[in-house]
Amino acid sequence: MSKFKHLDLRLVRPAFDSEIIDLIIELDYLRKKKLYGSTHPQIFFQLKQIFHMLESLGSARIEGNHTTIADYVEEMIDKEADKNESMTEIINMENALGFIDEQDDIRIDRIQISDLHRTVVKNLIREGSTTPGDYRRKNVVISGSEFSPPDYTKVADYMEELIGFINSDTSPKYDLIKTAIAHHRFTWIHPFDNGNGRTVRLFTYAMLVKFGFNVKEGRLLNPTAVFCSDRNKYYQYLTMADSGTNDGMLAWCNYVLAGLKSEIEKIDNLLDYKFTEKLILIPAIRFSQQRELITDTERKILEVGIKKQDFQNSDIQDVIEYPTSRKISREIAKLREKGFIQTERNSQRKYVVNFSQNCLLRGVIDSLRKNGFIPASLDE
Repeated sequence: MSKFKHLDLRLVRPAFDSEIIDLIIELDYLRKKKLYGSTHPQIFFQLKQIFHMLESLGSARIEGNHTTIADYVEEMIDKEADKNESMTEIINMENALGFIDEQDDIRIDRIQISDLHRTVVKNLIREGSTTPGDYRRKNVVISGSEFSPPDYTKVADYMEELIGFINSDTSPKYDLIKTAIAHHRFTWIHPFDNGNGRTVRLFTYAMLVKFGFNVKEGRLLNPTAVFCSDRNKYYQYLTMADSGTNDGMLAWCNYVLAGLKSEIEKIDNLLDYKFTEKLILIPAIRFSQQRELITDTERKILEVGIKKQDFQNSDIQDVIEYPTSRKISREIAKLREKGFIQTERNSQRKYVVNFSQNCLLRGVIDSLRKNGFIPASLDE
């Protein structure tokens, strides 16, 4: 049986010529980069919600949830279906991400961590908790691991130390290293009786938001993609950090920072509307038409909506056969009733395509998959 080994919580400092320094410089540039992309905010935030869905699914699958993207999309489309535990687990993750995004000032403290855990395990039995929001009251064993978490009597002290570490006054250049170290330390403490993996990935998302890597005005961020694209690699680097050595901790930090850089750069492409229109949205509409989920007239109108981003009645007269103002209004009314379009926030006379609509969501997921935004592991 493995024995617990105490590790000091400390900030590792990479050598000046290391890859980590290059990653910190590049990520700091991305953190400060102004997000004045050409994609309409309403379209951008629809995509953000879809990425939150994927993040929730990915985080649950790391812990053994076998729901695929196809399963999840079909379940969410069927509003009348009873949600099983696997689906509830993913929905809980989405709710927790929304909880983080709604906060104007992110706090990393005991209350925040408890709220995240309570949300993660809500209404779950197999993947639930006997003490939602409270630290574990017994010792636990990590199946298949040589690592042994600390005694339950020491959890509160270790967590208090971790919270102090996160909120300590250090140079912003250490923010990302602190985030990576805090993620490992949380898993090392294993503070709850269940739900630690799901909670720590939300906790990491909250830290990145706190440190300026997600803003309400723009950038999407899907940190779970760093971890869920290769579950074995994730555990491999966590194990290296468990050694407590400088080399082990720096290898873990490099893994996290390199993954974040890749994800942020990839997702920032969605701010370039030429990219988003050509490779994501237009193919999504055509995917839906090919499967007879939308009519040819609906496809033509929706493509106008995509090309203009926000559109009004007069913009679609060229794609309506024998257009009259009454006929155009009738077509718009049908699209609104089916949920294909929604009112533009700043104008009741303009509309934006609604990509979360059941028939269109399938196409968006397919386009994201083909362009490398979705790890292949989520389809298996």
